[in-house]
Amino acid sequence: MKRYRNGEMWEFEHGAAATNRPVILGLDGGTTSTVCICMPIMPFSDALPHPVPVLARAVAGCSNHNSVGENAARETLEQVMADALSKSGSNRSAVRAVSLAVSGVNHPTDQQRILTWLRDIFPDHVKLYVRNDAVAALASGTMGKLHGCVLIAGTGTIAYGFTEDGREARAAGAGPVLGDWGSGYGIAALALTAVIRAHDGRGPHTMLKSTILQKLGLSSADELIGWTYADPSWARIAALVPVVVYCAEAGDEVASKILKEAVEELALSVKAVVQRLGLCGEDGKNSFPLVMVGGVLEANQKWDIGKEVMDFVSNDYPGALPIRPKVEPAVGAALLAWNEFMQESVEEAYRR
Repeated sequence: MKRYRNGEMWEFEHGAAATNRPVILGLDGGTTSTVCICMPIMPFSDALPHPVPVLARAVAGCSNHNSVGENAARETLEQVMADALSKSGSNRSAVRAVSLAVSGVNHPTDQQRILTWLRDIFPDHVKLYVRNDAVAALASGTMGKLHGCVLIAGTGTIAYGFTEDGREARAAGAGPVLGDWGSGYGIAALALTAVIRAHDGRGPHTMLKSTILQKLGLSSADELIGWTYADPSWARIAALVPVVVYCAEAGDEVASKILKEAVEELALSVKAVVQRLGLCGEDGKNSFPLVMVGGVLEANQKWDIGKEVMDFVSNDYPGALPIRPKVEPAVGAALLAWNEFMQESVEEAYRR
């Protein structure tokens, strides 16, 4: 068995008795954190057990190579897989499939680079699947089936969709430089901009100024510039979204406008995917699952961004069926691998 350069991460495999139970690893790698779950291979049937069995769960930091660099992303992914296997009492020889869904996988070259790296870690018989993290989020709502549309709005945002015949499309998800409007980063960045504009007289007064300064422990808006560029990481900026929601619920017009524009942008992303794939049918009324994932879409006291987005979408596509996943995206990633692994196994059996 080959080893990537971080071989020490797999030291737990030496000398320790491990179960021979075959398992699948499902990974959800985002801009903020990375989750890996270890799931036993279940008998193939029409109905999944409830709850879906999870042998172990491990969490690590960011694994988006566009955000932290390729070496750091690899180390994070390998560490979280090693941790999950160790906690489950398994090792790499028990793995039958790995389903890695990570943000930053936007092109076949991204997929191939990660597949090559994974192949250096796992034996040749292990099935490897690499996708964008939006695919796992969709599967978490559809329980492993690739059909419908998912809207993710957390630190970043993306809309991703699949048809039953395998066509796919995406909108947004290009990162903050290219305009992840509606994301946590986008909302918070606009709020910070509004504070600076209010401070120097280019924009209207807003309670965002005093509230954000208090939240950050700063005495003036001038200090906000230093705070922002000292560490402009996406997740750090996006953490200010609750402050924006608080101000909007208190009646601040500037904060409310920021959230309304975010709702419109998120709805536009969903509509773009639905239209390109024809998920709504020729008359625009066909039903399709719309999976909603991410902290930005969670309900607040007065501002329910997810509901507002759904209202916008439903005006054009009344067949959209909102789904709030009951399992996390890492489980969705594992279910994707389970479906594909079992189908391939059945096909191989027929060929014999």
